[in-house]
Amino acid sequence: MEHLPLYIPATFVLTTLLTIVFLYKASDYSRPLISAMILWLGIQTALSLNDFYLVKTGVPPRFALALMPPVILILIFLVTKKGRAFVGSFNAKTLTLLHIVRIPVEFTLYWLFLHQAVPEIMTFEGRNFDILCGLTAPLVYYFGYIKKVLSRGLLLAWNILCLLLLINIVATAILSAPFAFQKFGFEQPNIALFYFPYVWLPSFVVPCVLFAHVVNIRQLIGVKGTLNKSINTGNAHNHST
Repeated sequence: MEHLPLYIPATFVLTTLLTIVFLYKASDYSRPLISAMILWLGIQTALSLNDFYLVKTGVPPRFALALMPPVILILIFLVTKKGRAFVGSFNAKTLTLLHIVRIPVEFTLYWLFLHQAVPEIMTFEGRNFDILCGLTAPLVYYFGYIKKVLSRGLLLAWNILCLLLLINIVATAILSAPFAFQKFGFEQPNIALFYFPYVWLPSFVVPCVLFAHVVNIRQLIGVKGTLNKSINTGNAHNHST
């Protein structure tokens, strides 16, 4: 991947750093969390720089080690008492704003397509509409949590729709990779995500976006957390005025 212009990896590295900042802030600056994030990114960096993910044989493929551990960790958070308490402590407003990172991610994927590192189907010129979530995130943040004019139902619908769009591009990316079960992108397989720093997309940025949706959906359906507190405070203020 050395042939790529510098602005492409630079943009993606800055996007990953922005994701860290948003998640760290949403956790009320949890030191264990920031340490875990840095450690995980370091592990993925070492693996990708040593061509670990370039071995595409085997079932499941090695690439599963990039995406599955964070997903399993999210599931553990949801099914354990301490995990649920940790999830409930996250700030919903900041997690909503985190989704703006999907804008530079989509531009990165488009640039990678132009340089024949991912297929067109993975971009907004193909079947990836994930950029819409990034573009609408500031509006949802402002009108949903600052002005508080969006209903809980609309916030829930936005999170569910964006979650479905995330699942769509993740599935497309996996099925476009040069594995035995490849279904898309035969003219140009998805190879960029096997390399540093783009391996951070499936191993870190995507799980963070997934986590943000899971936390907000969980709070929106009535589980105690910072969202309920903020909405109740807002409702009380509206009644008083």
